Amino acid sequence: MKPENFATLARVLEPVNSARGLPNAFYTDPALHEEEKKRLFAKGWPAIGFGKDVPEPGDAKPVSFLGIPLLLVRGRDGTLRVFQNVCRHRGMILVDEPIRLKGVIRCPYHAWCYELDGALRATPHVGGAGHNTHPDIDRSALGLFEVRSAVFMDIVFVNISGDAPEFRVYAADLIARAEAFADAKLFHGGPDSSFSLEVKTNWKLAAENYLESYHLPWVHPGLNSYSRLEDHYNVVEETFAGQGTLAYTPGFGPNGERFSRFPGLSPKWDKGAEYPTFFPNVLFGFQNDHCYAILIEPVAHDRTIERVEIYYASEEMTGAGFAAMREKNAAMWKSIFIEDIGVVEGMQRGRWAPAFDGGKFSPVMDPCTHAFHHWVASHFADA
Repeated sequence: MKPENFATLARVLEPVNSARGLPNAFYTDPALHEEEKKRLFAKGWPAIGFGKDVPEPGDAKPVSFLGIPLLLVRGRDGTLRVFQNVCRHRGMILVDEPIRLKGVIRCPYHAWCYELDGALRATPHVGGAGHNTHPDIDRSALGLFEVRSAVFMDIVFVNISGDAPEFRVYAADLIARAEAFADAKLFHGGPDSSFSLEVKTNWKLAAENYLESYHLPWVHPGLNSYSRLEDHYNVVEETFAGQGTLAYTPGFGPNGERFSRFPGLSPKWDKGAEYPTFFPNVLFGFQNDHCYAILIEPVAHDRTIERVEIYYASEEMTGAGFAAMREKNAAMWKSIFIEDIGVVEGMQRGRWAPAFDGGKFSPVMDPCTHAFHHWVASHFADA
């Protein structure tokens, strides 16, 4: 990091009333983007996918995350595991596209075969033609490299470095905040409840925009007409921050139908909803009749993919009888998220203005955005 950014980082760590935002370089410098991969992603618990991506035993899906080839595999015991997607022999990519494995994970290069739990099972001709063993090839020590992982609300989180606190320790405040949803069984809405947006912006700006409701009257006038700016409040914790509303009004079908509510909800959720950003890259939406997650993938310093998945409280809600309502619900959220594209891309272009000093936070409207900036800056405090 360039010396001129040190003083600005110190300003980021100040209280919200006097702090400045992150320096422009955190949005425009590819080198800093690479450093973020190590400090913010590899050492923490970022999300890389969803359990629904590999629903049945034998299902496998390759994922490229931070440039690392990973493989999601649903074992025969139903456990979802994450491996580095490379053969232990010559580093060949094992799986190129989603597949349902009938038996083992077979390397396409020299046919080394791995069990779904990562154990090396077969090494054909490794000792010469017709000899499938060799005294110097210890299969027990040559299983796939497993990546530490956890599944929470069907989201697959990984700790690349392997030394972060246990996921449920790290995420304890979020789990407690959304206890009724965290413990509920979730039912994905199907193809009409899944979509992605590619945005020409730094991943942090996508997160920052989600963190605040200040922009609602101007960017989301339709949403603001029934979930007004004055109906919102801020929530700030160590590993997440975001907004809540006191005016969530579930949609109805043409004959008064409505989605089932999640069981065990307190009265807070009758008209309340919350939208926390779990650092670094998951944006949640908790409502009494459905929830969603947006996985932010930092493709490059100026390009981000937002993957949205919507879940419901009962299997009945995923059936044909509620298809029109699900489609309407997904279209509503997609239209809202599309409305944000112009401002996050505009802020990305704005970060090339050399005089911009990170911006001034509103102590009332921007505490969540500042909390995120503070979280990022704190991981660079030793730079």
